[in-house]
Amino acid sequence: MTSNANVLDAVVVGAGWAGLGVSHSLARRGLRHSILERGRIGETWRTQRWDSFRMNTPNVQTVMPGDSYDGPDPSGALPCSEFVALLEDFARRNGLPVEPDTAVTELARGHENGEYRLTTSRGTVLARNVVIASGHLNRPVRPIWAASLTPGLRQIDASDYRSAADLPGGAALVVGSGQSGAQIAEDLATAGRTVFLATSRVGRLSRRYRGRDIMMWLVESGFLDVRREEIIRLAERIPPRGLLGAEYTLSLQALSARGIVLLGRFTGVEEGGRLSFADDLEAHVRFADEASANVKRYIDEYISRSGIDAPVSEPDPAETVAAHLPNPTVRYLYVAESVITTVVWCTGFRGDFSWVSLPGIIDSGGQPIHEDGVAALPGIYFAGLDFASTRKSGTILAIAEEAHRLVEHIVGRS
Repeated sequence: MTSNANVLDAVVVGAGWAGLGVSHSLARRGLRHSILERGRIGETWRTQRWDSFRMNTPNVQTVMPGDSYDGPDPSGALPCSEFVALLEDFARRNGLPVEPDTAVTELARGHENGEYRLTTSRGTVLARNVVIASGHLNRPVRPIWAASLTPGLRQIDASDYRSAADLPGGAALVVGSGQSGAQIAEDLATAGRTVFLATSRVGRLSRRYRGRDIMMWLVESGFLDVRREEIIRLAERIPPRGLLGAEYTLSLQALSARGIVLLGRFTGVEEGGRLSFADDLEAHVRFADEASANVKRYIDEYISRSGIDAPVSEPDPAETVAAHLPNPTVRYLYVAESVITTVVWCTGFRGDFSWVSLPGIIDSGGQPIHEDGVAALPGIYFAGLDFASTRKSGTILAIAEEAHRLVEHIVGRS
């Protein structure tokens, strides 16, 4: 029989912002726990971001639970290295029990009733509660035809891109125009590369609006508090997050003005290696414009309803610049003729939960089954999942509230 002294109140898997936030809340409630981290604190941020990457939340919002920003640049955007340093400092100041280099290889039921057993690279850990905060964007997804591309063509995922200097000479095809795709395309163009960008149906946000960073308005107005169920009801699915430049507005038309060749959706590889694209580029540009206008309208209504004295809106150069769209629309590309040597896949990520050996909490697609982060099995939780409860979920803006809610649930169980 297992001694109670050997069973932790909780184990947190993952030492990113979500895992550290939950640990902070567990510590405040006096619960004996440990954070198991496969590498170092913020490992994904260290190893899966490009060199010029910056946070999309302004500095004043890029804070951990209980902290506040008091630096000289509240509207600035932290580079990745400084965000990692922020996480490390948070863990150190709060004495959080992080166990680095401890990869969890299996989560299963323990031998005693109500216990869970975590098999790790350093041994076995037993706990009454497990909070899975290992990340939901750590396994890149590629379309099935990626395997049909010319063998000599270099293919990398957004998580493997660092800079243009690491790629072979020649042009690059970036597939996907969400956050990663648009920012990587811009980074390549800034380095002087010829860039083709296969676009997708993604909304857009202005970086600033009516005198403030737009993220400040989105939080204050309640836009980010819209429930997951309502989002699905309106859009019939969870849509990708709108394109938001880290320090200024990014738009498809602004990217085209930089010389990036915009294409429609990448639809496959035909016989002979010809790349094909849908005739939907103009629709993608229009959809992003409409999405931006809708968000601004939401903010305008909030400002009016609340009687806030805010400056009038000013034209955003990234949104007023004329789009330089190919004429006629490019429907096909030959790799050799276009001198394309690299394809950067920015086609999304999924979480890797293959190590979870528990019934009823992972669906047939390998993704979590939960309600507001609470799984059907007592004592199993998920933290940091995108759109888990609201639009805010999956961002650092949500962790203080989410961590408190999950830990109170844990306390209620005990």
